[in-house]
Amino acid sequence: MEKNDFRITYTLSEIAVAAAGFSRLLNEHNVFAFSGEMSAGKTTFIHHLCDVLQVEDTVSSPTFSLINEYHCTINGRPSIIFHMDLYRLKSVEEAINAGIEDCLLGYTDRSKYFFVEWPEIAPELLFMPHLWVRIETLSETERQLEAAPAGKPAQSFFN
Repeated sequence: MEKNDFRITYTLSEIAVAAAGFSRLLNEHNVFAFSGEMSAGKTTFIHHLCDVLQVEDTVSSPTFSLINEYHCTINGRPSIIFHMDLYRLKSVEEAINAGIEDCLLGYTDRSKYFFVEWPEIAPELLFMPHLWVRIETLSETERQLEAAPAGKPAQSFFN
C-alpha cells in the first residue's frame, strides 16, 4: 500500500465511523470512483458519507436518475455533491449522452464533489485526478474499502 492510499475494514454496524474517517479525504480530492461487486455497499457507504457531510437533501440511489445532486457545506464553503451511478449504461457513448461527461467537466470547481458508482462502465471519462475506491465484501457483515490516487496526473487536485 502506498503512503497516499487509504484502507479500512469495517462491519456494517461500523459504517458511519468508516464514512467519517473516509470524509477527511475530501480535503484533498473531489472526484471519487466507487467500484465493487453488486451489493458490496457502494450506495450505502455513499449514503453514510453524505450523512457525515450533513447533506441537506434526501440521499437516494441514482440507479435510474443516473445523477443525483446534493447540497452541503464542506471545508466551510457551500458545496454540491454529484452522485452518479453508471450501472445501467452500456458504453462510454451512453454515459456521454446521459450528461455524465458534462457533469464531470466541473471537476475544477472546488465546491463540487463527484461520487461515481460503477466507473468501470466509462473509465475514459475519469481522466482527471481522482481516488479509485474499491469496496470488497469480506463476509455478510464485513467490508474492506481501499482508495488510491488515479487519473492523469495521479495527484491531489487541491495541491
